Amino acid sequence: MTTKPKARKFRIRRTTPADGAGMASAAGSSPDATTKPSQPVTATTLTRPTASSRPANQAATASNATHQARQPEPRATQQPAPEQAGPAPRSTDIASARETRAETNIDSIRREGLTGRQLRMARRVAQKHGLAPISDFDAVRQLRLRGIDPFQRANMLELVVPTEAGQGGGHDGGDPPLPVDTGGNPPDPGRVQLPQTVQLGKAGLPSTDTMSPAERRAAEITEIQRDIARRRRRKLFLLFSRLSAFVFVPTIIAGWYYFVLATPMYATHTEFLILQADGGGGGGMRGLLPSNYATSQDSIAVQSYLQSKDAMLRLDAEYGYRAHFSASSIDPIQRLDPDASNEAMHKLYKKNVKIGYDPTEGVVRMEVVAANPEVAFNYASLLVKFAEERVDELSRQKREDSMRLADERLEEAKAERRAAQEALIRLQETEGVDPAEQLAVLRQQIAGYEAELLEKKLHLAALLDNPRPNRAKVDGTQGDVRRLTALLETLNAKMTEESNGQGSLAARAAKIAIAQADLQSADLFLQSALEAAKAAEAEASKQVRYLTVPVQPIAAQEPSYPRAFENTVLAFLIFAGIYLMISLTSSILREQVSS
Repeated sequence: MTTKPKARKFRIRRTTPADGAGMASAAGSSPDATTKPSQPVTATTLTRPTASSRPANQAATASNATHQARQPEPRATQQPAPEQAGPAPRSTDIASARETRAETNIDSIRREGLTGRQLRMARRVAQKHGLAPISDFDAVRQLRLRGIDPFQRANMLELVVPTEAGQGGGHDGGDPPLPVDTGGNPPDPGRVQLPQTVQLGKAGLPSTDTMSPAERRAAEITEIQRDIARRRRRKLFLLFSRLSAFVFVPTIIAGWYYFVLATPMYATHTEFLILQADGGGGGGMRGLLPSNYATSQDSIAVQSYLQSKDAMLRLDAEYGYRAHFSASSIDPIQRLDPDASNEAMHKLYKKNVKIGYDPTEGVVRMEVVAANPEVAFNYASLLVKFAEERVDELSRQKREDSMRLADERLEEAKAERRAAQEALIRLQETEGVDPAEQLAVLRQQIAGYEAELLEKKLHLAALLDNPRPNRAKVDGTQGDVRRLTALLETLNAKMTEESNGQGSLAARAAKIAIAQADLQSADLFLQSALEAAKAAEAEASKQVRYLTVPVQPIAAQEPSYPRAFENTVLAFLIFAGIYLMISLTSSILREQVSS
């Protein structure tokens, strides 16, 4: 807001009587005196008070103010007699010291509510005039002390308006006036320019201004206050209009819909649990978990199934979900188009069927909404039935998978044992006599002959140690050693020689031993498969899941939706938040652009 200065320091209104020569000189120097006789000739002289003259000026100002308080202000000036040679006493009208201090006080300038742009303009104007203000408000104060309007638009290009020709010739004492920057522009005769001098030779005319400076200042302040009040009323009206358009009217429309137009909806609540058979914790770490954690996956699977398109299409096929929400009795906003796609119907289905799972308690909570309480009850009952069937299907699939794997392993073990047993039987039928037994007999014979050969060798050595041995005994002993050695070679060759192309006796015995080992391994594998089958059967019995309904669905007697008051308040908060965000964003953008 730009305000004009309310008081001017050292602004003196003079009325100067002039003699005939003075009148002639005034008429010759200023044509305005003849063309505008009805207006008073007033001007201001701006001087720079020095340190020595300041107390005198203040004393003169105080004395003039006291003189004005005692004597009434003259409303008109008297023309001097033509024959009077000297100038008559001059009457002055000087602002009081209190008014001057009030106008130049920085606190009063702060209370004017000047904008940042105005303060920056005042600082630039002060710097242009060679002033050194300590703040923006001090710049306004110093400019007003010099009689310069810091907020005049022309000040940016023309800081001091040029005076008319002939007016800068003289002044009545004091420091010289401030320099005038003409800039090549013609002066505006209809506007008061500063600084100006008073021509003493001009004839003084009666003043038509009947208001004192205090009354004029009060009138200006009243006009400013009225302008501020008008702008405040206009801004409040615009604010109320925007709030009405963007907040109040949409909230009223939303409230009218919820209270009048919306179709009442009935909700049916139910809760169910998915449990497993006793002892279903299993082995390992699963036995340490509670039952609700053991069945959390099944609960989540059932929750997903009840909110899927599969359950929606099954409910529509069995009870006509689409036909119910396409009825004409439902308001247009909640009504479903009869030709709507499955995606649109599924969107409405998820809005009206709300299912939540509590992992801490293992409870699945379901809320079904419909336009009729009986229909909502039937929908809830059918969905619980669908959930129970899905739980049975999931547990049956788990049991069948575990049992099928155990049965396959058991059949494989049985087949391997049967094959090993058949291979052993074929070997035994081919050999006739067990090669292992024959090999054992041969080994016993070889062991006996080797012991006898060792004994004969020792006896022969004892005979040969005699210096004169008995030749008959030596020859007999040597013959026994030779015969035993040949017999052992024959027995060893019999163990390694092939018989009828079937290999040696040791090889046939090794084949039979391998077949027997395979049969034993097949027996062990069959035994482990039997144990696994029994464990799988026990585990399958423990994996049985069943659904229990602690909270049965009951038809509602009063509508649960819409919640008119809560929804209206929520709509108001949403619209108010949107308006606040938009207004703040626009204000920030406007501030950024203007700066």
